[in-house]
Amino acid sequence: MTLATQIAADLLDIKAVYLKPEDPFTWASGIKSPIYTDNRITLSYPETRDLIENGFVETIKEQFPEVEVIAGTATAGIPHGAIIADKMGLPFSYIRSKPKDHGAGNQIEGRVVKGQKMVIIEDLISTGGSVLDAVKAAKEAGLEVLGVVAIFTYELPKATANFDQADVKLVTLSNYSELIKVAKVKGYITADELMLLKKFKENQENWRD
Repeated sequence: MTLATQIAADLLDIKAVYLKPEDPFTWASGIKSPIYTDNRITLSYPETRDLIENGFVETIKEQFPEVEVIAGTATAGIPHGAIIADKMGLPFSYIRSKPKDHGAGNQIEGRVVKGQKMVIIEDLISTGGSVLDAVKAAKEAGLEVLGVVAIFTYELPKATANFDQADVKLVTLSNYSELIKVAKVKGYITADELMLLKKFKENQENWRD
């Protein structure tokens, strides 16, 4: 079993992911979606947490061996980033969605040095907008962002386009395609529901038509 498959199975089993193709969720963006994900729940399950954090470490070592500092996005990327940095013996920082409006006005918390090679940790990729804002903040601070690593991606075409346009490498531990395959095998969804879920990945506007 691959890491992507194992993580997908765990996300379903611990109910970090809900699939409701017949009664879709409404995301903050207004998109009607058959899937809702809350990866914060993974922190409450030690075995799943270890699977994810060890997966992050091995992926970073393989994809970004030159990394010098780990950063987490506020807030979901912070706990994962801190654990990863500890496991790798690297400095840790985190990046706010915007600079503080008081004190030193920091957007990047922790001690970073211009020119450091950074990997940014995110829990979930939908369109990629928020983590790419973090990448921009890091680059403006003089850091060299090697890439972004996340637990899970919905594989939306808009996200692919956004990362391509920003020229940022994205690596994820698991993904939507793997998850819906596992969901069908484990009996979480029917064959008809699987078809609806496949349509959502390709066309978020008309997947129920």
